[in-house]
Amino acid sequence: MSNVLFLSVPAHGHVNPTLGLVHELTKRGERITYFCSEDFREKIERSGAEFISYKNLPDSAKGNAPDPQGNLASMLFDRIDGILKRSDSMISDVLDQIKDRTFDYVIYTSMYPLGNIIAQILKLPSIASFAVFATPKELMEKHHHSFNPEDLRNHPVHTTLKETREHIKRQYNAELPEDLMQLFFIKGDLNIAYTSKYFVSHAEYYDDSFIFIGPPIYDRKENLEFPFERLKGRKVIYISLGTVFNSDLKLYEIFFKSFGDTDAVVVLTAYKVDLSSLTIPDNFIVRSFVPQSEILRYTDVAVTHAGMNSTSDLLYAQIPFVAIPISADQPYMAGRAEELGAAIALDKDTLTPELLKDAVDKVSSDPGYAENLKKISDSFKAAGGYPKAADAIFRLVDKQQLQK
Repeated sequence: MSNVLFLSVPAHGHVNPTLGLVHELTKRGERITYFCSEDFREKIERSGAEFISYKNLPDSAKGNAPDPQGNLASMLFDRIDGILKRSDSMISDVLDQIKDRTFDYVIYTSMYPLGNIIAQILKLPSIASFAVFATPKELMEKHHHSFNPEDLRNHPVHTTLKETREHIKRQYNAELPEDLMQLFFIKGDLNIAYTSKYFVSHAEYYDDSFIFIGPPIYDRKENLEFPFERLKGRKVIYISLGTVFNSDLKLYEIFFKSFGDTDAVVVLTAYKVDLSSLTIPDNFIVRSFVPQSEILRYTDVAVTHAGMNSTSDLLYAQIPFVAIPISADQPYMAGRAEELGAAIALDKDTLTPELLKDAVDKVSSDPGYAENLKKISDSFKAAGGYPKAADAIFRLVDKQQLQK
């Protein structure tokens, strides 16, 4: 029975994949102390961990999305710059709150760049959770139009990174990567990727410290009321743009025009999006949150932003879908699903109701998509899941304890 320190960036797309891991580890007797922001307390405690809130988390370290219409590189570098400038206070925040505790190993989400630093300071085995498992090289390839070389060369974050690296080395005898893009891909002693080797486009980019466990399939037992009786016996279209990059009203207008005159029931999530200026068709059920795993049991076809969690759920359940990627790792996820013949990816900037409707009809009716969905789903189911991750963690910790 070990004491585990868990550090996560406060974003649904990064917290949610870890909940099944927390559940698996606590089921095996591990005691987990999980740091995140207060709005994630309930779901983290429900998974079995003790929750502690960060007290000194700057906005730049939160999971809020930058404007997808802006220059992604510049906004990403602004965010990194803010985190680095506050790194001392963020590290002290955690260390001060755990000063009377001892831990056996640290798990951190890879988008929390100081998680690995804290593991180094505590001299503990480190495990990284990669919700975004595409490598920086692959992400840059998908966002080549957003990464202006001038931004890469001239942004002040380069100076901040150099100064922060020197300070952290001097103050804590710990190492930050020299490469700016590696800050959100900081590997631990063990690295968990929530996919299969079949799904990643370049398995050779990942060294032996990575394990591929399949998608984060876990019943979060969310107590969300929903009129499931309206779905029974009907064709169901499920549409979700996730919880970030989801505020473009033009897309919602396209959804309403595409499917408002059909006989399908359309379940639409619109997290923190004000749709009051639009006319919502009668066959739409709109919610901020829905119990996604239960909804998918009724779903015939989906439209997704291609975030890792939603895409993985759809692939695992073999539900045909159309992807409208917006930012972050979404173009990678959408592109890979399309490359494998399991989905159609559409450009949000040229999207029309006709294009969307035709694509939904095609993925629903063409048996080739169903065949390729099954190949991916089979690879996911064979990947080992959370038990495989827990076994690998125990092997790592046992090995490092023997070496002491």
